[in-house]
Amino acid sequence: MNIQISERLKKIASFVPEGSVLADIGSDHALLPIFLAAQEQIASAIAGEVNEGPYRASCQNVRQHGLGKVIDVRLGNGLSVVQQGEASCITIAGMGGSLICTILEEGKDKLKGVQRLVLQPNVGEEQVRIWLLKNGWYLEHETILEEDQKIYEILIARPAISADELRLNYPVTATLSHQLTLTKEELLLFGPYLVREHSEVFLNKWAGELRKLGRVMDNMANSASAESIEKRKRFEEHYKRLKEVWTCLQKEQPSSNYSKNGSPSL
Repeated sequence: MNIQISERLKKIASFVPEGSVLADIGSDHALLPIFLAAQEQIASAIAGEVNEGPYRASCQNVRQHGLGKVIDVRLGNGLSVVQQGEASCITIAGMGGSLICTILEEGKDKLKGVQRLVLQPNVGEEQVRIWLLKNGWYLEHETILEEDQKIYEILIARPAISADELRLNYPVTATLSHQLTLTKEELLLFGPYLVREHSEVFLNKWAGELRKLGRVMDNMANSASAESIEKRKRFEEHYKRLKEVWTCLQKEQPSSNYSKNGSPSL
């Protein structure tokens, strides 16, 4: 069965362990469970939808592919569609980091017995990392990709064995190979694996973030209030540090577009 899905979903699918019982929350026509079931990569799946329209669309899609015995489409909010101990892997993709954190927090009791989380926030990745750290989930891996001029980060986590193991994810400071020292807070912002790999896509993302931050500061320059001046000062300090990190990492990317053309217009 040939199922066509986006490169983003294919990458997410690659992190779902073979033989998993999958719970895909916010399933979007059940595309991910259908793809995995068609590949016989999962034992079964729950496709969760919070709204009636997407729920019906997912049900129809599952029926059309003849996978009703493998995929159970359920209507409900977040992890309310899952019973405790029912799923071994949970995927939540295509929504903001804040919403992903809310879903995980409100369904925390449903996470007992889950062996892997595969999370793809569209924004607010730092919030997701903070939630994982505070709630005893060890970040095993991260990856970043670009598709249709959009950049996506995927975070893969499992229950931590101990508090000491969690500290390995985010030490108080971390010195990278190029002698750049980052704080724990900076590792949460950039991603401990992504910043070490600092791929071209990663650099592209942070060049864009610097440009956006620069525009915000330009807009703030029009206000002379004490509050705005103080806020702009904080933004400038943040901008300066981000650019310092970006510049240091970019120097190690001789094959990137940035190194060919010099520093982007930030």
